[in-house]
This record gives sequence, structure tokens and C-alpha cells, in this order.
Amino acid sequence: MVESQTSLPALASPWVGAFPFCAAHPELHYLDAGATSQYPQSVVTAMTTYMEQENAPLHRGLYRTAYAATTRFEDVRAQVARWLHAARPDEVVFTSGATAGLNLVAQSWGAHAVHAGDNIIVSALEHHSNVLPWRALAQRTGATVQVAPLTAAGAINQAWVLAHIDARTRVVALSQMSNVTGAALTDTAELAAAIHAVGGVLVLDGAQGAAHLDVDVQALGCDFYACSGHKVYGPSGIGILYGRADYLVQMAPVNLGGGMIDTVTPTTATWADPPTRFEAGSQNAVGVIGLGAALDFITTDAEAKHDWVDALGDAAWTHLNAIDGVHLYGDRANHGCVSFNLDGVHPHDLATFLDEQDVAVRAGHHCAAPLMATLGITGTARASFGVYNGYGDVAALIAGVQAAKEFFDGTK
Repeated sequence: MVESQTSLPALASPWVGAFPFCAAHPELHYLDAGATSQYPQSVVTAMTTYMEQENAPLHRGLYRTAYAATTRFEDVRAQVARWLHAARPDEVVFTSGATAGLNLVAQSWGAHAVHAGDNIIVSALEHHSNVLPWRALAQRTGATVQVAPLTAAGAINQAWVLAHIDARTRVVALSQMSNVTGAALTDTAELAAAIHAVGGVLVLDGAQGAAHLDVDVQALGCDFYACSGHKVYGPSGIGILYGRADYLVQMAPVNLGGGMIDTVTPTTATWADPPTRFEAGSQNAVGVIGLGAALDFITTDAEAKHDWVDALGDAAWTHLNAIDGVHLYGDRANHGCVSFNLDGVHPHDLATFLDEQDVAVRAGHHCAAPLMATLGITGTARASFGVYNGYGDVAALIAGVQAAKEFFDGTK
């Protein structure tokens, strides 16, 4: 490991001891929470206990263990509703992740509400999961996708969005927080009021925002909100779609099968009420249990945890910006997500070099290729921080980038 020469404080995370992964890899500086966060022990324990002692089929078995498992599953749905400040638990649909939630809205609500001549607004910084479903919907229906540009600071130009909402706009679908720059939306209530005035909906991709921002879907004014468990210290393969109850009841299911019906005859079928109609088949019970434990973790001292990660992102930005030849994207208000390049070094090569220094970062287009085209680059290296990271991780990143600069320009 290259020694850092920065003046960063030698402060470890107050929560690092809660993460067995960190204890198992004390030499590793894991800076890829934007892709997937690590599990607290409480999440591992909750999932293990469920698998060892509580597993039973949900919503089906007529015996005590099955009733208990179903109750635990539905208790987490109510917990998610409280976390998101949804009006009621049946506005929470469990999915396999944010991608599945966004696709469900595009395929079901979109098929119901979007027609030829309508338009859909996205932005230049969206993750592919909040671009491709809307493009596909536009191709199917004859609608148009409009792409909002960015501000000089790398955030969505919300003034442009407001100016382009008109009587034909059916959907505004935006990332609450960029997975590349960490830039977050500011006044979504204003956007919501504008789109509601013309009868459309506001869809927020909360995959990144849910881990770093306080989420109140009613205050945000959004009609749909999608996020994933594995970015909020929970398990992979479980996600959340919040949808307003009056919209969900109008939507047809996309996946058909067991558990999501009201009646089935040889020739007809009717659907169960939401959210059940959108949860066909056997559900990811252990994932939901793990998600519940993760929400217990992130909602305890939530403000302190957000502040800690924000401070790490600010420190990383400050010290990277002091290295000659480093180019940063976005600005200091990055919520612990810092993307950068080093002159003359491909981001993949930089990530490989950093890996040899035990610094794990992401490199590439981050499933945001339109943003890379907007920035005029092919990709970036990205350091994204979780609550288990400390200032030692920032120092290791800075030292690694400085060493990479010296190595690739031949000065060392």
C-alpha cells in the first residue's frame, strides 16, 4: 500500500464494526457502494435466522409457520411504507430491484397512459434502467422521448424540464441522484405540480438517492419511486416500487402466474388488488426479511450516517482536485459519489492499478452511456462511499491516484 501524504484525519467509521466484510478484509478499501453496499451483521443474522428457523410458503399455507412467515413479510411492507412516508402499505410493491420497478411502470402504466403523439421526458444523466424502458415504450406507442440537458455543475437542468412540460407530456422520469456525479434533484415538488397539471406522472429512480437522502414520497410529489435493497445495505435481488394507490389500481400486471389472481376460469381471469397483482409467483421472502433489517440499520442515526458519507465525499473531492491531471465530474455536493479521470490513463487501467493498492473503485460508463457522451468521455473511475468507510479509505484513494499518476507519466 502506498502511504498517503494528505492531511486527512485518522478517523475510522463509527459503524465499521457492524460489517463482517470489513473485518474479513481489513486491508481492502472498498469504495464501490454505488454498485452494491456491504451487509451489516444484523442483515446477515436476520436472513440466516429466517432460513434456518422461519422459512415457509407465503400467503398460501394454512398452518402456523406459514402464517408467521407471511406476517413477517407483510410487516416489512408496512415498514417500507413508513420509511418512504407512503400513505399506506399497499402502495409498496416488492420487485427484484429498481430496474424491475421502472420497467413495471413503463410496461404497465405506460401501456395504459402513453399514446402516439405524447412525450416522455428523461435526462442526460439517467442510468440505462431509466432510459431504455421509456425508449421501448415510445417505440411501441409512437410517443417521443425528450432528453433534458445538464447544468454546468452536472445536475439535471430542472428549469429546462419545467419549460418543456406541456399538454402532451405524460411522463417525467428522472434520477433522484446520479450514480456518476452524485448530483441530486432539488425541488421535485415543483416538477410534480407541473406534470400533474397536465395529467402526467412523475417517476423517480431512487436507486442511489434512497441510500443517501431522506425519502418522503408524498413531499417529493412523485407518483412512482423505485429503489433496490443492495444499495441500502440489504440483499441483492430485492427491490421496492412505490406507486400511488389510485394509479396502481388502474395498472395491469406484467407477470402472470400464481398468487396474483382473484379468479381464474378456463376462459377468464381477474386480478387481485395491488400490490398482490404485481407479485406473481413465490416471493423473495429471505430478501424481504433482509431488507427489513437493512432499513432498521439505516434509519438508526440516519442523519449522522448521511453526514458521515457526505463528508467523505467532500474530502475525496477536495484532495483529488489538488492532484494535477485529475478531472472531476459534477461538483462537491456529491453525496459520497466521486467520478474522475486521470490525464492519459484509461479508467480501466486506473482501476486496475488502484486494485493493486487494495483500493476497489468502479470504472467504465456506469450504465450511463448517454451521460458519458454528453461529457465527451468514454468512462470514468468512480469512488463511492458507504457508512463503513473512513478517512483512511479516502487517504488510500488519494495516495493510489497519486502513485498512478507517477507510474503512468514515468516519474516513478
